Amino acid sequence: MGADHSREPMTTSLASEAAVTAGSSPRRQVGAWLILCAVLVFAMTLLGGVTRLTHSGLSIVEWEPLAGALPPLTEQAWQAEFAHYQQYPEYQKVNQGMNLAGFKAIYWFEYSHRLLGRAIGLIVAIGLVYFVAARKVTPALAWRLGILLIFGGLQGALGWYMVQSGLVDRPDVSHYRLTAHLGLAVAMFGYIVWLAHAVLFPIQAVWGERTPGPFRLAAYVAVGLVYVLVLTGGLVAGLDAGFAYNTFPLMEGRWIPEGLVNAHPFDTIVSVQFLHRWYGVVVAAFLLLLWGRALDLALPRSARIAFNALAVLVLAQGALGLATLLGVVPTAIAAAHQGGALIVLTSTVAAAYFARQAKLRPPPGITVLP
Repeated sequence: MGADHSREPMTTSLASEAAVTAGSSPRRQVGAWLILCAVLVFAMTLLGGVTRLTHSGLSIVEWEPLAGALPPLTEQAWQAEFAHYQQYPEYQKVNQGMNLAGFKAIYWFEYSHRLLGRAIGLIVAIGLVYFVAARKVTPALAWRLGILLIFGGLQGALGWYMVQSGLVDRPDVSHYRLTAHLGLAVAMFGYIVWLAHAVLFPIQAVWGERTPGPFRLAAYVAVGLVYVLVLTGGLVAGLDAGFAYNTFPLMEGRWIPEGLVNAHPFDTIVSVQFLHRWYGVVVAAFLLLLWGRALDLALPRSARIAFNALAVLVLAQGALGLATLLGVVPTAIAAAHQGGALIVLTSTVAAAYFARQAKLRPPPGITVLP
């Protein structure tokens, strides 16, 4: 006779890698704060994309972390700001003849982007100080949360480094620096999403056979693949590559467009767009195959929900990508496509997290009481 499992508990708590102090209230508070931070970084990234699409990113030609928190407040201040802008290549080579009203239109996009970045820094710093001072987080989690401050500082510095590249000769920022700026923001976003899951859904031990190792590894690989896909999108945005080859699946009527193979593949519109569109197809196929494998496993409900959501979001993101390309980058759809990338990343991180902590449900014939 086999052992009787009918009186054993279904779950037992394991030590969470991002533990909070005992009690559900601190956990909910820290989790809510992390969700707020994730939402703000999402908004910051989306606003950065709109700033790029409206060609507003070079409207503020100085980096003043403190003094720059206030916009021009008088007509004289606006005229001085505009005169300063007129000294740089974007005005001289692209916007020659722009009036003050036109300048204000692009200025507010960049100003809002920078202001939101400052607000995120304050919210992260104040929240971290409060939770540590109130002893609502363990020292281990406090250190992990402190990494967010490093992310924020680096992001601000990298943002200005990017802007500087467009203030010299060519009135456009380096697509490499833009991609690095985007990549750091997305890495910060993914890190916050993972921490939020660790805080709100601590690892549990569930009766049954452990989820297969190759499946868990594939879920981690999926996060990396989606992240790299976002970076290729940054290259497309940096080179304005979405405004060319606006057909699918062919490019200028060819599967292999002319000029694809060249000495500088990441510097040409044809190579960057080809990479983004077909690498996107490969990543989508990988994620859908991963979802199909998840259907074959008796995963817990949280993991099943995450993988089902991922499959739907991948298809929606693909549709947005096609609409962006075929519509020749309409601002609203292009912004939705960029936001969709972060939503897909969120779902991929959630799926990887739950695949990591999940064990299969008990096999038939074993009764497990809650």
